[in-house]
Amino acid sequence: MPQWTSAVGPVQLARLLQSQQDRPVGPGSRRPPAYRALADGIRLLVLEGRVPVAARLPAERELALALSVSRTTVAAAYEALRAEGFLESRRGAGSWTAVPAGNPLPARGLEPLPPEALGSMIDLGCAALPAPEPWLTRAVQGALEDLPPYAHTHGDYPAGLPALRAMIAERYSARGIPTMPEQIMVTTGAMGAIDAICHLFAGRGERIAVESPSYANILQLMREAGARLVPVAMAEGLTGWDLDRWRQVLREAAPRLAYVVADFHNPTGALADDDQRRQLVEAARSAGTVLVADETMSELWLDEDVVMPRPVCGFDPAGSTVITVGSASKAFWAGMRIGWVRAAPDIVRSLVAARAYADLGTPVVEQLAVNWLFSTGGWERAVEVRREQARENRDALVAAVRRELPDWHFEVPGGGLTLWVRAGGLSGSRIAEVGERVGVRVPSGPRFGVDGAFEGYVRLPFTVAGAVADEAATRLAAAARLVENGGGGTGEAPRTFVA
Repeated sequence: MPQWTSAVGPVQLARLLQSQQDRPVGPGSRRPPAYRALADGIRLLVLEGRVPVAARLPAERELALALSVSRTTVAAAYEALRAEGFLESRRGAGSWTAVPAGNPLPARGLEPLPPEALGSMIDLGCAALPAPEPWLTRAVQGALEDLPPYAHTHGDYPAGLPALRAMIAERYSARGIPTMPEQIMVTTGAMGAIDAICHLFAGRGERIAVESPSYANILQLMREAGARLVPVAMAEGLTGWDLDRWRQVLREAAPRLAYVVADFHNPTGALADDDQRRQLVEAARSAGTVLVADETMSELWLDEDVVMPRPVCGFDPAGSTVITVGSASKAFWAGMRIGWVRAAPDIVRSLVAARAYADLGTPVVEQLAVNWLFSTGGWERAVEVRREQARENRDALVAAVRRELPDWHFEVPGGGLTLWVRAGGLSGSRIAEVGERVGVRVPSGPRFGVDGAFEGYVRLPFTVAGAVADEAATRLAAAARLVENGGGGTGEAPRTFVA
């Protein structure tokens, strides 16, 4: 049985390698031998996640023709990659990408920082903002006023409070997606929703296609459920998905599920357009793959010129392919652990039935609070407060990082809560490690990849502004200097990755 889960064609790989030529090289750099340059280029593509781990590479002769180099050059590059642990081969099965056993494990940085550490540490680990007051207080007060009738019941509503289900369905209908309450299940956050979906559709050993990079906590949830993750590299910059790669993975790997964040993708901030959404739904339907669309960032557009595309489920009128997940946690407050699933009624019934063996239901008071926000117009006002705060934070963080770390590269997204930053050729894991010692906490790139990809990245959320953003960038610059000068303190040479 082959060890690879996807394949990269010779023309595709040649195009990816060509795109690296536009990157600047350090002063005084000498041109390496052709085989070494090719090996370094492929290695960087793997570490950045643009070529997935466990992807089958073209045969030597095919790649040589695509690159207009000799077969000897390709053979020498493949041999160098095998010696370094970035390539594995077996006669009859070909060669596929890998990551060396000694590659740094994903660094810490996504778990909430303990309150006692907040005074000395700038926390850029969690993409979450304080509650948009006074709307949290008003919502809770409204919930308490609506609580008495529910207090006379058993309090278990496995599908969610009928009033909230109806309100969520009405909001989808208002967006042009006709929806019945029977298509909605209220969950304990988006994580609870996706956990339920994974247990229903993807048993242990099933394949799940995921964007590469993707949201770290969801990747870990799927790993712990026993899923086999099949990464699909994102397109360059903020342009969304690479549909050719998606079609190839869906056709060849036949995953049971695919998980995507189409709206201000976490961590890259990319926004998939209408045509990409339509094509991906069509490809998933043809492959028999259930497409899980995470909409938790969909209301967090920050720039006035952003035109939001149609929801992914809008391209699945029969409701047989797309399951949508929404949440109050990002657009409102992370402490409001209310999420929901929109799916075909039979899928919702199956999810509700399975819930008897999980958490039974979602807290009633929190559901009433969200229902109060939706029914009074408080949600729209609170989300506008959130957008203004996130926009101010984003602009402050972008300015500070550009000033203190001019070699770090990123594109500024038009929404969401995160910057995806290439850390100037340095190891993201080492920056995360050293950063905690100089007072700034960031998650490293490998947290958002599969099998060690994205070592050269960190994720920076829009959680600080003003003087705190300036200080965060100053501390990150100090961490970067320590890593660059070999002061990481692990006894290893600093990891740098350049083409």
